[in-house]
Amino acid sequence: MQQTQPWPDQALASARTVDERPAASRHDNPAQYWQEGVCTATAHANIALVKYWGKKDAALRLPTADSVSMTVDGLYTTTRVRILPRGGEFSFSLDGMEIKGGAADRVHRYVDRLQRRFGLSGPVAVESANHVPTSAGLASSSSAFAALALAFAGAYNLDVDRRELSRMARLGSGSACRSVFGGFARWFAGHDDSSSYAVPIDEHPDIDLRLVVVEVNTGPKPIGSTEAMERVVRTSPYYGRWVEQTMRDNEEMLSAIADADFSHIGRLAQQNALDMHALNLTARPGFTYFQAGTLKAMRIVRDLNAEGVECYFTIDAGANVKILTRTATTQLVRARFAQEMPQATVATFGFGPAAHLGGGEEL
Repeated sequence: MQQTQPWPDQALASARTVDERPAASRHDNPAQYWQEGVCTATAHANIALVKYWGKKDAALRLPTADSVSMTVDGLYTTTRVRILPRGGEFSFSLDGMEIKGGAADRVHRYVDRLQRRFGLSGPVAVESANHVPTSAGLASSSSAFAALALAFAGAYNLDVDRRELSRMARLGSGSACRSVFGGFARWFAGHDDSSSYAVPIDEHPDIDLRLVVVEVNTGPKPIGSTEAMERVVRTSPYYGRWVEQTMRDNEEMLSAIADADFSHIGRLAQQNALDMHALNLTARPGFTYFQAGTLKAMRIVRDLNAEGVECYFTIDAGANVKILTRTATTQLVRARFAQEMPQATVATFGFGPAAHLGGGEEL
Protein backbone atom coordinates (compact mmCIF):
# COMPACT_ATOMS: atom_id res chain seq x y z
CA MET A 1 0.00 0.00 0.00
CA GLN A 2 1.19 3.49 -0.74
CA GLN A 3 2.34 4.96 2.59
CA THR A 4 1.43 8.55 3.39
CA GLN A 5 1.44 10.81 6.41
CA PRO A 6 -1.37 10.29 8.95
CA TRP A 7 -4.54 12.24 8.44
CA PRO A 8 -4.44 15.53 10.33
CA ASP A 9 -7.14 16.20 12.91
CA GLN A 10 -9.44 18.54 11.06
CA ALA A 11 -13.09 19.41 11.55
CA LEU A 12 -14.50 20.21 8.14
CA ALA A 13 -17.02 23.01 8.28
CA SER A 14 -18.90 22.40 5.06
CA ALA A 15 -20.93 19.36 4.07
CA ARG A 16 -19.99 20.13 0.50
CA THR A 17 -16.28 19.81 1.10
CA VAL A 18 -15.01 16.47 -0.20
CA ASP A 19 -12.11 15.12 1.81
CA GLU A 20 -9.63 13.30 -0.42
CA ARG A 21 -7.01 12.19 2.04
CA PRO A 22 -5.91 8.59 1.38
CA ALA A 23 -8.43 6.22 2.90
CA ALA A 24 -6.05 3.79 4.57
CA SER A 25 -3.51 6.04 6.28
CA ARG A 26 -5.09 7.17 9.54
CA HIS A 27 -2.62 5.73 12.06
CA ASP A 28 0.95 6.78 12.76
CA ASN A 29 2.11 3.30 11.82
CA PRO A 30 -0.41 1.80 9.42
CA ALA A 31 2.03 -0.97 8.48
CA GLN A 32 1.31 -2.71 11.79
CA TYR A 33 -2.23 -3.38 10.54
CA TRP A 34 -1.28 -4.24 6.98
CA GLN A 35 1.00 -6.64 5.22
CA GLU A 36 1.01 -7.86 1.66
CA GLY A 37 -2.41 -9.30 0.94
CA VAL A 38 -3.83 -8.84 4.46
CA CYS A 39 -5.47 -5.81 6.05
CA THR A 40 -7.58 -5.16 9.16
CA ALA A 41 -9.92 -2.20 9.54
CA THR A 42 -12.53 -0.90 11.95
CA ALA A 43 -15.58 1.25 11.27
CA HIS A 44 -18.26 2.58 13.59
CA ALA A 45 -22.00 2.47 13.06
CA ASN A 46 -23.86 5.68 12.35
CA ILE A 47 -27.35 6.75 13.34
CA ALA A 48 -29.27 8.78 10.78
CA LEU A 49 -30.63 12.02 12.20
CA VAL A 50 -32.22 12.87 8.85
CA LYS A 51 -33.07 9.57 7.23
CA TYR A 52 -33.11 8.25 3.72
CA TRP A 53 -35.93 5.80 3.15
CA GLY A 54 -36.14 4.46 -0.35
CA LYS A 55 -33.88 3.98 -3.35
CA LYS A 56 -34.13 5.20 -6.91
CA ASP A 57 -31.56 2.61 -8.06
CA ALA A 58 -31.47 -0.59 -6.03
CA ALA A 59 -28.45 -2.05 -7.83
CA LEU A 60 -26.27 0.99 -7.07
CA ARG A 61 -28.04 1.71 -3.76
CA LEU A 62 -28.80 5.27 -4.78
CA PRO A 63 -31.23 6.89 -2.34
CA THR A 64 -34.08 9.17 -3.31
CA ALA A 65 -32.97 11.83 -0.80
CA ASP A 66 -29.88 13.03 1.04
CA SER A 67 -29.35 12.12 4.70
CA VAL A 68 -27.37 13.31 7.73
CA SER A 69 -25.91 11.01 10.38
CA MET A 70 -24.00 10.80 13.64
CA THR A 71 -21.22 8.22 13.90
CA VAL A 72 -21.19 6.65 17.38
CA ASP A 73 -18.25 5.47 19.42
CA GLY A 74 -19.38 2.19 20.99
CA LEU A 75 -21.01 0.40 18.04
CA TYR A 76 -18.42 -0.90 15.60
CA THR A 77 -17.20 -3.71 13.36
CA THR A 78 -13.63 -4.90 12.86
CA THR A 79 -12.86 -6.84 9.69
CA ARG A 80 -9.80 -8.54 8.25
CA VAL A 81 -9.49 -9.33 4.55
CA ARG A 82 -6.91 -11.92 3.55
CA ILE A 83 -6.12 -12.65 -0.11
CA LEU A 84 -5.84 -16.42 -0.56
CA PRO A 85 -3.63 -18.35 -2.98
CA ARG A 86 -5.15 -19.57 -6.22
CA GLY A 87 -7.17 -22.68 -5.55
CA GLY A 88 -8.43 -21.42 -2.19
CA GLU A 89 -12.09 -20.85 -1.42
CA PHE A 90 -13.94 -17.79 -0.19
CA SER A 91 -14.82 -17.90 3.49
CA PHE A 92 -16.58 -15.60 5.91
CA SER A 93 -16.48 -15.80 9.69
CA LEU A 94 -18.34 -13.62 12.17
CA ASP A 95 -17.38 -13.44 15.83
CA GLY A 96 -15.22 -16.53 15.45
CA MET A 97 -17.82 -18.70 13.71
CA GLU A 98 -17.78 -19.66 10.05
CA ILE A 99 -20.93 -18.38 8.35
CA LYS A 100 -22.74 -20.06 5.47
CA GLY A 101 -25.88 -19.13 3.59
CA GLY A 102 -27.50 -15.73 3.20
CA ALA A 103 -25.13 -13.48 5.16
CA ALA A 104 -22.03 -15.13 3.68
CA ASP A 105 -23.51 -14.97 0.19
CA ARG A 106 -24.11 -11.23 0.59
CA VAL A 107 -20.50 -10.65 1.65
CA HIS A 108 -19.23 -12.86 -1.18
CA ARG A 109 -21.28 -10.97 -3.78
CA TYR A 110 -20.00 -7.68 -2.42
CA VAL A 111 -16.35 -8.78 -2.56
CA ASP A 112 -16.88 -10.03 -6.13
CA ARG A 113 -18.37 -6.66 -7.04
CA LEU A 114 -15.41 -4.76 -5.65
CA GLN A 115 -13.01 -7.09 -7.43
CA ARG A 116 -14.75 -6.44 -10.73
CA ARG A 117 -14.69 -2.71 -10.03
CA PHE A 118 -10.90 -2.74 -9.81
CA GLY A 119 -10.15 -5.52 -12.30
CA LEU A 120 -9.23 -8.05 -9.61
CA SER A 121 -10.07 -11.69 -9.02
CA GLY A 122 -9.34 -14.63 -6.77
CA PRO A 123 -10.48 -16.04 -3.42
CA VAL A 124 -10.36 -14.14 -0.13
CA ALA A 125 -11.09 -14.87 3.51
CA VAL A 126 -13.14 -12.31 5.44
CA GLU A 127 -13.15 -12.34 9.24
CA SER A 128 -15.37 -9.94 11.20
CA ALA A 129 -16.11 -9.15 14.81
CA ASN A 130 -19.34 -7.22 15.21
CA HIS A 131 -20.17 -5.03 18.21
CA VAL A 132 -23.62 -4.08 16.93
CA PRO A 133 -26.69 -6.35 17.24
CA THR A 134 -27.19 -7.66 13.71
CA SER A 135 -30.44 -6.82 11.88
CA ALA A 136 -31.95 -5.18 14.96
CA GLY A 137 -32.32 -1.66 13.61
CA LEU A 138 -29.04 -0.48 15.13
CA ALA A 139 -27.20 0.14 11.85
CA SER A 140 -25.01 -2.98 11.94
CA SER A 141 -24.61 -2.97 8.15
CA SER A 142 -23.22 0.57 8.17
CA SER A 143 -20.17 -0.37 10.23
CA ALA A 144 -19.86 -3.82 8.64
CA PHE A 145 -19.52 -2.71 5.03
CA ALA A 146 -17.46 0.40 5.78
CA ALA A 147 -14.93 -1.78 7.61
CA LEU A 148 -14.99 -4.36 4.82
CA ALA A 149 -14.47 -1.72 2.12
CA LEU A 150 -11.43 -0.28 3.90
CA ALA A 151 -9.94 -3.71 4.66
CA PHE A 152 -10.45 -4.71 1.02
CA ALA A 153 -8.71 -1.54 -0.20
CA GLY A 154 -5.79 -2.24 2.12
CA ALA A 155 -5.43 -5.92 1.29
CA TYR A 156 -5.30 -5.15 -2.44
CA ASN A 157 -3.00 -2.14 -2.02
CA LEU A 158 -5.52 0.23 -3.63
CA ASP A 159 -4.72 3.93 -3.68
CA VAL A 160 -8.23 5.26 -3.01
CA ASP A 161 -9.34 8.46 -1.29
CA ARG A 162 -12.23 8.67 1.13
CA ARG A 163 -14.73 9.77 -1.51
CA GLU A 164 -14.03 6.58 -3.45
CA LEU A 165 -14.06 4.54 -0.23
CA SER A 166 -17.49 5.98 0.55
CA ARG A 167 -18.79 4.91 -2.85
CA MET A 168 -17.30 1.44 -2.34
CA ALA A 169 -19.00 1.08 1.05
CA ARG A 170 -22.34 2.26 -0.39
CA LEU A 171 -22.40 -0.73 -2.75
CA GLY A 172 -22.57 -3.04 0.27
CA SER A 173 -25.06 -1.05 2.33
CA GLY A 174 -26.26 2.46 1.61
CA SER A 175 -25.72 3.79 5.12
CA ALA A 176 -22.17 2.39 5.18
CA CYS A 177 -20.99 5.27 3.02
CA ARG A 178 -21.53 7.58 6.02
CA SER A 179 -19.51 5.36 8.40
CA VAL A 180 -16.34 6.18 6.47
CA PHE A 181 -16.43 9.47 8.42
CA GLY A 182 -16.55 10.34 12.10
CA GLY A 183 -18.80 12.84 13.87
CA PHE A 184 -21.50 14.19 11.56
CA ALA A 185 -21.66 13.18 7.89
CA ARG A 186 -23.96 13.88 4.95
CA TRP A 187 -24.76 11.46 2.15
CA PHE A 188 -25.53 13.09 -1.19
CA ALA A 189 -28.14 11.03 -3.02
CA GLY A 190 -26.63 11.83 -6.40
CA HIS A 191 -27.87 10.47 -9.72
CA ASP A 192 -25.26 7.81 -10.54
CA ASP A 193 -22.39 5.88 -8.97
CA SER A 194 -19.91 8.74 -9.14
CA SER A 195 -22.20 11.38 -7.62
CA SER A 196 -23.62 9.40 -4.67
CA TYR A 197 -21.23 9.52 -1.72
CA ALA A 198 -20.91 10.84 1.81
CA VAL A 199 -18.81 13.74 3.04
CA PRO A 200 -17.86 14.87 6.54
CA ILE A 201 -19.77 17.76 8.06
CA ASP A 202 -17.77 17.94 11.28
CA GLU A 203 -15.67 14.97 12.41
CA HIS A 204 -14.89 16.46 15.83
CA PRO A 205 -18.12 18.19 16.87
CA ASP A 206 -18.04 20.60 19.79
CA ILE A 207 -21.64 19.87 20.73
CA ASP A 208 -22.84 18.55 24.08
CA LEU A 209 -24.76 15.61 22.69
CA ARG A 210 -25.03 12.06 24.01
CA LEU A 211 -26.92 9.15 22.51
CA VAL A 212 -28.79 6.80 24.85
CA VAL A 213 -29.79 3.59 23.06
CA VAL A 214 -32.71 1.60 24.47
CA GLU A 215 -32.65 -1.93 23.06
CA VAL A 216 -36.27 -2.97 23.04
CA ASN A 217 -35.60 -6.03 20.89
CA THR A 218 -32.24 -7.18 19.50
CA GLY A 219 -33.73 -9.91 17.33
CA PRO A 220 -34.04 -9.73 13.54
CA LYS A 221 -36.51 -7.24 12.12
CA PRO A 222 -39.88 -8.61 10.99
CA ILE A 223 -39.37 -7.02 7.57
CA GLY A 224 -35.96 -6.23 6.13
CA SER A 225 -35.08 -2.65 5.27
CA THR A 226 -34.66 -3.38 1.57
CA GLU A 227 -38.08 -5.00 1.25
CA ALA A 228 -39.70 -2.29 3.38
CA MET A 229 -38.25 0.56 1.34
CA GLU A 230 -39.23 -1.05 -1.94
CA ARG A 231 -42.81 -1.42 -0.74
CA VAL A 232 -43.03 2.15 0.47
CA VAL A 233 -41.56 3.64 -2.71
CA ARG A 234 -43.80 1.52 -4.92
CA THR A 235 -47.11 1.85 -3.06
CA SER A 236 -47.29 4.84 -0.71
CA PRO A 237 -49.25 7.74 -2.22
CA TYR A 238 -47.34 10.12 0.05
CA TYR A 239 -43.80 9.12 -0.89
CA GLY A 240 -43.11 12.16 -3.06
CA ARG A 241 -44.04 14.49 -0.21
CA TRP A 242 -41.70 12.58 2.08
CA VAL A 243 -38.77 13.15 -0.28
CA GLU A 244 -39.51 16.87 -0.54
CA GLN A 245 -39.74 17.28 3.22
CA THR A 246 -36.60 15.23 3.87
CA MET A 247 -34.53 17.40 1.53
CA ARG A 248 -35.71 20.44 3.49
CA ASP A 249 -34.86 18.64 6.74
CA ASN A 250 -31.31 18.05 5.51
CA GLU A 251 -30.68 21.74 4.97
CA GLU A 252 -32.25 22.62 8.31
CA MET A 253 -30.11 19.99 10.08
CA LEU A 254 -26.92 21.39 8.53
CA SER A 255 -27.80 24.80 9.95
CA ALA A 256 -28.54 23.33 13.38
CA ILE A 257 -25.20 21.50 13.42
CA ALA A 258 -23.32 24.62 12.30
CA ASP A 259 -24.97 26.53 15.17
CA ALA A 260 -24.24 23.70 17.64
CA ASP A 261 -27.94 23.94 18.54
CA PHE A 262 -28.76 20.77 20.47
CA SER A 263 -32.46 21.58 20.80
CA HIS A 264 -32.88 22.20 17.08
CA ILE A 265 -30.96 19.04 16.20
CA GLY A 266 -33.08 16.98 18.58
CA ARG A 267 -36.47 18.34 17.54
CA LEU A 268 -35.70 17.90 13.87
CA ALA A 269 -34.33 14.36 14.28
CA GLN A 270 -37.42 13.32 16.25
CA GLN A 271 -39.88 14.74 13.72
CA ASN A 272 -37.99 13.27 10.77
CA ALA A 273 -38.16 9.83 12.41
CA LEU A 274 -41.89 10.18 13.04
CA ASP A 275 -42.40 11.19 9.41
CA MET A 276 -40.52 8.11 8.19
CA HIS A 277 -42.46 5.70 10.36
CA ALA A 278 -45.76 7.33 9.47
CA LEU A 279 -44.86 6.76 5.83
CA ASN A 280 -44.58 3.00 6.51
CA LEU A 281 -48.20 2.95 7.63
CA THR A 282 -49.26 4.41 4.28
CA ALA A 283 -47.70 1.60 2.21
CA ARG A 284 -49.93 -1.06 0.66
CA PRO A 285 -50.06 -3.09 2.83
CA GLY A 286 -48.98 -0.84 5.64
CA PHE A 287 -46.57 -2.00 8.33
CA THR A 288 -44.72 -0.74 11.38
CA TYR A 289 -41.51 -1.51 13.23
CA PHE A 290 -42.94 -0.19 16.47
CA GLN A 291 -43.49 -2.64 19.32
CA ALA A 292 -45.04 -2.07 22.72
CA GLY A 293 -41.61 -1.23 24.13
CA THR A 294 -41.01 1.29 21.34
CA LEU A 295 -44.19 3.16 22.15
CA LYS A 296 -43.44 3.06 25.86
CA ALA A 297 -39.95 4.49 25.29
CA MET A 298 -41.41 7.31 23.19
CA ARG A 299 -43.89 8.09 25.97
CA ILE A 300 -41.09 8.17 28.56
CA VAL A 301 -39.16 10.68 26.45
CA ARG A 302 -42.23 12.91 26.23
CA ASP A 303 -42.76 12.62 29.99
CA LEU A 304 -39.16 13.59 30.67
CA ASN A 305 -39.50 16.68 28.49
CA ALA A 306 -42.69 17.67 30.32
CA GLU A 307 -40.67 17.49 33.54
CA GLY A 308 -37.91 19.73 32.17
CA VAL A 309 -35.41 17.01 31.15
CA GLU A 310 -34.74 17.86 27.51
CA CYS A 311 -34.31 14.83 25.28
CA TYR A 312 -35.51 13.60 21.89
CA PHE A 313 -35.96 10.19 20.28
CA THR A 314 -35.12 8.85 16.87
CA ILE A 315 -35.94 5.39 15.52
CA ASP A 316 -34.52 3.63 12.47
CA ALA A 317 -35.86 0.51 10.74
CA GLY A 318 -36.46 -1.47 13.91
CA ALA A 319 -38.02 -1.37 17.34
CA ASN A 320 -35.08 0.11 19.22
CA VAL A 321 -35.08 3.72 20.33
CA LYS A 322 -32.16 6.16 20.34
CA ILE A 323 -32.43 9.20 22.59
CA LEU A 324 -30.50 12.42 22.09
CA THR A 325 -29.71 14.18 25.33
CA ARG A 326 -27.00 16.23 27.02
CA THR A 327 -24.24 15.07 29.35
CA ALA A 328 -25.90 16.56 32.43
CA THR A 329 -29.20 14.79 31.80
CA THR A 330 -27.88 11.42 30.60
CA GLN A 331 -28.07 9.77 34.01
CA LEU A 332 -31.58 11.11 34.59
CA VAL A 333 -32.68 9.56 31.29
CA ARG A 334 -30.99 6.26 32.07
CA ALA A 335 -32.46 6.17 35.57
CA ARG A 336 -35.99 6.68 34.25
CA PHE A 337 -35.62 3.83 31.79
CA ALA A 338 -34.12 1.59 34.46
CA GLN A 339 -37.18 2.34 36.58
CA GLU A 340 -39.89 1.98 33.92
CA MET A 341 -38.30 -0.49 31.49
CA PRO A 342 -35.94 -2.63 33.61
CA GLN A 343 -35.98 -5.42 31.03
CA ALA A 344 -34.47 -3.17 28.33
CA THR A 345 -30.73 -2.90 27.76
CA VAL A 346 -29.65 0.74 27.92
CA ALA A 347 -26.29 2.04 26.69
CA THR A 348 -24.81 5.50 26.22
CA PHE A 349 -22.59 6.64 23.36
CA GLY A 350 -20.80 9.71 22.11
CA PHE A 351 -19.36 10.70 18.76
CA GLY A 352 -17.33 8.01 17.00
CA PRO A 353 -14.25 8.25 14.78
CA ALA A 354 -13.79 7.73 11.08
CA ALA A 355 -13.10 4.28 9.65
CA HIS A 356 -9.48 3.39 10.30
CA LEU A 357 -6.93 0.62 10.13
CA GLY A 358 -6.49 -1.62 13.15
CA GLY A 359 -8.54 -3.27 15.85
CA GLY A 360 -7.59 -6.80 14.88
CA GLU A 361 -6.68 -7.97 18.35
CA GLU A 362 -10.13 -9.56 18.73
CA LEU A 363 -10.02 -11.49 15.46
